[in-house]
Amino acid sequence: MKKHKVVDHYTYRVIWSEEDKQCVGLCAEFPSLSWLASTPEQALRGIRRVVSNVIRDMESSSESIPVPLSGKKYSGKFMVRVPPEVHRQLAIEAAEEDISLNRLVSSKLSS
Repeated sequence: MKKHKVVDHYTYRVIWSEEDKQCVGLCAEFPSLSWLASTPEQALRGIRRVVSNVIRDMESSSESIPVPLSGKKYSGKFMVRVPPEVHRQLAIEAAEEDISLNRLVSSKLSS
């Protein structure tokens, strides 16, 4: 992918910073980067510009560029460790609802 296309595929968001009294542009694939601005639109433009510059620098030093989250494939499986008491309580709740533990936890995570 060309760098301008990759920049378009990253996961951006803009949040309000009460501490800074400004909007903050963020990119999930580059968690150490941010951009402060007075409007959400400026924050988004700013973080996109920063990401583009970082990608250019990474390419010039032959560093690997993060894959956009939108381009990754997910299996739908992941392991979560919980305390035994939580496991027991979830198993009881699943049994009482006559559903699998997997279905119960999936439902809780998606709500």
